[in-house]
Amino acid sequence: MASELIIMRHGQSVANRDNIFTGWSDVALTELGIKQAMAAGQKIKTCQIKFSQVHTSYLKRAIQTTNIVMEQIDQLWVPLNKSWRLNERHYGALRGLNKEIAKKDYGAEQVQKWRRSYTAIPPLLAKLATLRQYPAGIEPRGESLAMAYQRLLPYWQDQIAPQLLQGKPQLVVAHGSTLRALIKYLDQVSDEDIKSIEVGNGEPIYYQFDEHLNVIKKVFL
Repeated sequence: MASELIIMRHGQSVANRDNIFTGWSDVALTELGIKQAMAAGQKIKTCQIKFSQVHTSYLKRAIQTTNIVMEQIDQLWVPLNKSWRLNERHYGALRGLNKEIAKKDYGAEQVQKWRRSYTAIPPLLAKLATLRQYPAGIEPRGESLAMAYQRLLPYWQDQIAPQLLQGKPQLVVAHGSTLRALIKYLDQVSDEDIKSIEVGNGEPIYYQFDEHLNVIKKVFL
């Protein structure tokens, strides 16, 4: 039994527009981001998939994108699951910093390593604010992509994969880094090669799996 999955990154956020490290900071979509989400919804609509569940993060930009997409495909009623495990990678003390300023402060090579390397950890936050949506001890002070991979994988294994094994189509709307982590797992990308993987704002990716969840088809919509 083949199963279908679509994954996509949220539309452009205010922080994307302003070239700012965001991570777990909660920012909204721009007008362009809203248009990207609407366009993505229309692309997904052409697939004529009747989703069983939708998965997104706790962050506003992903939730807004999800709602827009589901309205475009006339499936707002489909159950929506939100999890911190799908949140963007936590950029630690880089959070809120313009990327060009970060290059001046830390050097372009170091910033590129923090952004693209699988194991590099950004400077850690000295202190975390207490936020109601996150249980104590859940929010990290900073993460490498490898750390984001490790927190994402249990959600895939416990919440998404079992549904796909039953032939129930799933939609995941998340973030650039967490989707890179998921793509690494699905496509068996090496630690070295993951640095070249990019996930664009509002660009859906279609997967089809065999009965063992091996990828048999992948299409950029």
